[in-house]
Amino acid sequence: MYEAIREDAHVLYGFATKKEREMFQLLITVSGVGTNTARMMLSSMNVGELCNAISTGNAKLIQSIKGIGKMTAQRVIVDLKDKIVALGITSEIPAGGSIQTPVDNAVRDEAVAALTMLGFSPAPTQKVVIAILQQQPSLPVEQVVKQALKQIK
Repeated sequence: MYEAIREDAHVLYGFATKKEREMFQLLITVSGVGTNTARMMLSSMNVGELCNAISTGNAKLIQSIKGIGKMTAQRVIVDLKDKIVALGITSEIPAGGSIQTPVDNAVRDEAVAALTMLGFSPAPTQKVVIAILQQQPSLPVEQVVKQALKQIK
């Protein structure tokens, strides 16, 4: 639990895990990220994915979250990159995470852009595309998009 006390309200935030609460508390220390923005970030990505995006400097993935602009994404990366390692939050990253299995960033970005142009949300689309590329890293963009469309529906 996290209690936010303001002049006009007392708000309680609940979390499924201790790591989520720790990440929430780190996020609200960043200038420009309030409790609602931090909640939105944790709703869009799990702790492991968010840590991965921060540690690899993937501002585009962070920007894909509703309400996060370019400057805020860069500020989150700069402010939290060292802190997430120091607090050990990165242990939440799953064994098959994209830190251990590199994917072709050009293919990933192009596939996500194509699916976004078709009207799909960037963050969930990115997850599906990364999963496909981890299983079959040599696929061309067209095949990745085709498989992603099958999985998203």
